[in-house]
Amino acid sequence: MTEIQRIKLGPRGTKIVRLADGRVFLRSPEELGAYPKRYTERLEYWAKEAGDRVFLAERDETGGWKKITFREAFAAVRCIAQSLLDRGLSPDRPVLILSGNHIDHALLGLGAMHVGIPYIPLSPGYSLLSTDYARVRHVVNLTTPGLVYASNGDIYQKAIAATVPDTTEVVVSHSPIPGRATTLFSDLVSMVPTEAVDAAAARVDGATIGKILFTSGSTSMPKGVINSHGMMCSNQQMTVQAWPFLTEKPPVLVDWAPWNHTLGSNKTFGIALYCGGSMYIDHGRPTPEEFHVTAKNLAEIAPTVYFSVPIFYQILVAHLEKDPLLRQNFFSRLDMMFYAGATLPVGVWNDLQRLMREGGGKPVMTISAFGATETGPLTIADTWDAGQPGVLGLPVPGVHLQLVPNGRKLELRIQGAAITPGYWRQPELTEKAFDKDGWYKTGDAVRFVDPDNPDKGLMFDGRLTEDFKLITGTWVSVAPLRTLANSILSPLVRDVVVVGHDREEVGLLIFPELEVCREFASLPVGMTAADIYASMPVRREFQNRLDQIAAAGTSSSNRIVRVYLIPDPAAEGEMTDKRTISLGLVLERRTAEIEELYSPHPSVRVLLTHTHPLHRPPEG
Repeated sequence: MTEIQRIKLGPRGTKIVRLADGRVFLRSPEELGAYPKRYTERLEYWAKEAGDRVFLAERDETGGWKKITFREAFAAVRCIAQSLLDRGLSPDRPVLILSGNHIDHALLGLGAMHVGIPYIPLSPGYSLLSTDYARVRHVVNLTTPGLVYASNGDIYQKAIAATVPDTTEVVVSHSPIPGRATTLFSDLVSMVPTEAVDAAAARVDGATIGKILFTSGSTSMPKGVINSHGMMCSNQQMTVQAWPFLTEKPPVLVDWAPWNHTLGSNKTFGIALYCGGSMYIDHGRPTPEEFHVTAKNLAEIAPTVYFSVPIFYQILVAHLEKDPLLRQNFFSRLDMMFYAGATLPVGVWNDLQRLMREGGGKPVMTISAFGATETGPLTIADTWDAGQPGVLGLPVPGVHLQLVPNGRKLELRIQGAAITPGYWRQPELTEKAFDKDGWYKTGDAVRFVDPDNPDKGLMFDGRLTEDFKLITGTWVSVAPLRTLANSILSPLVRDVVVVGHDREEVGLLIFPELEVCREFASLPVGMTAADIYASMPVRREFQNRLDQIAAAGTSSSNRIVRVYLIPDPAAEGEMTDKRTISLGLVLERRTAEIEELYSPHPSVRVLLTHTHPLHRPPEG
């Protein structure tokens, strides 16, 4: 076995208690260390200890890197804080940010939190991909912001006009909105801070609301998850105790994860802030159309640690294969790769290990974890080389887990310092999220890698609500089938959805990767999606892989026998900010495709395993 590059990690192991009723309690053998009471204490610390170190950087209009140091950032944060105090902003009149990851966004959010004013980073897609702006309107009505920020007034003016009251102040970094009083962001930074800033900062404690993160809202209107200062600070302390190597040298991150989502907003941004690291803001995305931006950034800036979702690594592999300079730079000083949000396909895992060696170095730790918006996010983490994808790890210091028997599965419930106090102005939702003893109910299931040896860690076992029964009454466990299908179909697919509720057989809706399929079949550029998916080389390959998936099954409940190739990309809302498919919305919107999948006269978009009675060769 190839030696893994060693890094300093937290202790492996767990304290476990099993009850006669089947419940299992787990916690780390290590106690949680001390942590700041205010999120910006670490910014202030690094401004003094390493003031000239780059904190944030992003591409400017010339293509170069605009950088801001810790000292410059803290000075700007104090000026912004004074501006916000002068406006009388408060938890009842917070700061709402409509646009994505930018330095100005970060400074405004930190300025608000520094003096106890919550800030709300909202998914840009709610403003830019919608036509009715229902989600933006919902958030505005629920939170009653006193100030709304957008980086570019031209881009966001329609959403603002449709949802933000005329009496609410609008701030932009550039392009003021015609016909509406608009404040420039530079005006906020030009304010001279007074003693009022320091006095307000001194009043901030662990219970003070820092930010409100809205869940994706794929099947309902988004919920506002309260993130207190204590919640965010304790979670960063949990992180560095799980992965102490982060404190041994300033980490360098090249990161695209959106700040309206807990991975980008709390985990990656928080690591840069807490550990005195440098974050290079990546405006690329893990899609074939936008990844060239990320590839350019990674070819220029070598990260020391990388956090992302499985689809990112799937696309990255293809670029690393083609570009030896990118491969060499990406791995040149990498200490750890992290994935979450879904299981990394085995093929992608193996490709990454091989490419690391070809890049001139030893394979680095490739690990995962479990978290949620309501948990800070980190609660379970690998602190060892699992040697395979899919292992979540064990509870980090400060986290208590309860595994509750629920049908055939173990439901995961959590307590700890980083658990949300609830949902903003929605007490009925808060009540539903916790059990009578105050445990947060994740709605997820986990299982032990080895029930006889808990120290081997936990694995994700699906959402409790996603499993279904066939018409025979047999339960179908969705998570293992989805993982299997994605692994065998990678890299030809973006994601899959397992279907078959009240049907006789299990099927798949497949969202293929258009360009990957076209290149695989050596088809000409410019072909339509329908033509690519209907081509014989592509259909034969999907047929072969479907047969592999079916061969892995042992019964009707775990054997996938039919697939539907979705000819169009995921629509608005079907793809989350994590670039994964939203199961609930796909099932709601794709009823016609599901009916076609199960038609007794399958169309060309449907493939069936070669042993199926309705099967016909791809050439047919």
